[in-house]
Amino acid sequence: MNKIFLKISVLALLIALVPLYGADKTNLQQQTKSPAASLQSGVQEKEKASPSVQTILTHSKAMGKNVATLVVLPDSYFKDGDKTRYPVVYLLHGHGGNHRSWIGLRPDIQKLSSEYGIIFVCPDGGVSWYWDSPKNPELKYETYVSKELVSQIDQKYRTIKSPAGRAITGLSMGGHGGLWLGFRHQDVFGACGSMSGGVDIRPFPKNWHMSDSLGDRDSNREIWDSHTVINQVHLLKPHKLAIIIDCGTEDFFYNVNEALHAKLLENKIPHDYTTRPGRHNSPYWRNSILYHLKFFDSFFHDPDFLRTRQGAPNKK
Repeated sequence: MNKIFLKISVLALLIALVPLYGADKTNLQQQTKSPAASLQSGVQEKEKASPSVQTILTHSKAMGKNVATLVVLPDSYFKDGDKTRYPVVYLLHGHGGNHRSWIGLRPDIQKLSSEYGIIFVCPDGGVSWYWDSPKNPELKYETYVSKELVSQIDQKYRTIKSPAGRAITGLSMGGHGGLWLGFRHQDVFGACGSMSGGVDIRPFPKNWHMSDSLGDRDSNREIWDSHTVINQVHLLKPHKLAIIIDCGTEDFFYNVNEALHAKLLENKIPHDYTTRPGRHNSPYWRNSILYHLKFFDSFFHDPDFLRTRQGAPNKK
């Protein structure tokens, strides 16, 4: 009799636990839902209610297509009677990203825009490395960003229309792009930066679609040599461009960043260079962008920045 009672009790307990298990399983599925998907959904909902975060289509005549671009405006931009012109930071994403990558990394990007009084512009660079490809005429992202995009942003928004009001930086592929475009277009950008940037592409000939733009490295060594940031240092003159570079010590791009730093020193080009513990990942970039913003903010607001911060000789 006791055995029968025990079996009935165990069965009753199992039946009672079924709905609890089902509820726990549902909660578990909700908890393990992609954090990135949940975050992106929340960000998009906020965007719908805010004119400060806009997705626009910019046109590239050079490539014959429209390019999606995220624009983030400070709160003060919409104040009645405000005629202020704002500096712009062009933020470039990495390989595999898009124009929404930075708002995914920093959902508080509009708050940062308001805090620093700057406009963020985040174009979709595909997997272009921000070059004008010598192999593929449909990839003209250097022309697009440095000329077409800047012109359209200046026409549409109240920007400071000079290098003194423009900076460009990015992460990984975008770090390469920030320096590539900054070094080569000093008439457009007064400051540039790189976070974990691929500043010398040649050690990585099989990676990240670079051969789509440059061709196979073994057959196109001159092209590869001429399309890497470290070989653009000759374009720089001391105290003419504000430069900030950083890279984590555990990053696979660490060694090429060290080499670029050494070459800039050899050529007596002042720059801010920082290494700290970190890998090639989102936590590093979420932190890194804050250093770049402080650097650019000083550049935008201090007319003596290049002399006092980056060691130019005193004026006589």
